[in-house]
Amino acid sequence: MDSRNALVTALAGGCAGMSVDVTLFPLDTVKTRLQSEVGFARAGGFRGIYSGLSSVIAGSFPTAGLFFCAYEGVKVFGGRHVSERWDPAIHMTAASAGEVTACLIRVPVEVVKQRAQATRFSSSAILSETLKTEGVRGLYRGYISTVLREIPFSFIQFPLWEYLKKTWSSIQGNPVDPWQSSICGAFSGCVAAGITTPLDVAKTRIMLAESGSALSTGSITFAIKAVYRENGMQGLFAGTVPRMLWITVGGAIFLGVYDKAKLVLSYTLLHENG
Repeated sequence: MDSRNALVTALAGGCAGMSVDVTLFPLDTVKTRLQSEVGFARAGGFRGIYSGLSSVIAGSFPTAGLFFCAYEGVKVFGGRHVSERWDPAIHMTAASAGEVTACLIRVPVEVVKQRAQATRFSSSAILSETLKTEGVRGLYRGYISTVLREIPFSFIQFPLWEYLKKTWSSIQGNPVDPWQSSICGAFSGCVAAGITTPLDVAKTRIMLAESGSALSTGSITFAIKAVYRENGMQGLFAGTVPRMLWITVGGAIFLGVYDKAKLVLSYTLLHENG
C-alpha cells in the first residue's frame, strides 16, 4: 500500500471511528452499566449517559485509522501472494493484525471510558488516578482480554462483510455503493456481536475490577468463570441486546462511512493532483 492510499485509509478509518463512537456512545454506556458487577442502577443507571465521552473523542480517530491501515495493508499483501480462494483467511488475518495494532490505543481509552461510565468521576480524574495508583500498566489492564474479544469478533464480522459485499457486487454486476456496504456491515456486526458477548462481559469486568483483586489480573478465563458462578448464562450474556443494537447500527455507520470517506478522499486527492 503506497503512501497516498495509506493516508486515504487512515483518514477514512478515523472519520468512520469518530462517527460511530460519538453517535452511539449512550448505548455503549448502558451496555457497560448492565455488565458492571455492582449492577445497572448502582453503576449510574441512565444518569450521566455521556460520562467518558471525552476519552472516546480523543482516541477513536487514531484507533480506527490504525486499524484500517493494518487491515488494508495485510489485505493488499495477501492479495498479491495468495490465490483468491484464500480470501476469507486473508481477511481474518488482516482483521487480527488490525485489532492487535488498534488496541494499543483502544485499551487505554476503554479503561478510562468504562470507569467513567460506571462511576461519577470525569475522564481526566480517572486518567490521573489510574496513572497515580497503577501506572501506565493500569491503562493497559484488559489488553489481552480485549484482543481476545476483538479477534473472534473480527474473525466473524470482516470476512462476512467482505463476502456479503462480494456477493452483492456479483449479483448487480458492479461494485457495491457505500449504503450497500453499510447494510452488509450492519448484518455482519449483529451476528458477531451476539456470538462474542461473553468475551465482552469478561473484558468489562476486568477493566472495572478494583486494583489488586483476582479479576484485575486480566485472566479472561477466570472472569468468565466468575461471572458464570454469580449469574450463570444470563450473566455471561448481560447487555446482549444493547450490544447487538449498538454494533448493528455501529457496523452500518462504521463500514458505510469508511467506504464513503474512501471514495470522497480518493476523488479529492486525485482531483488535486490532476
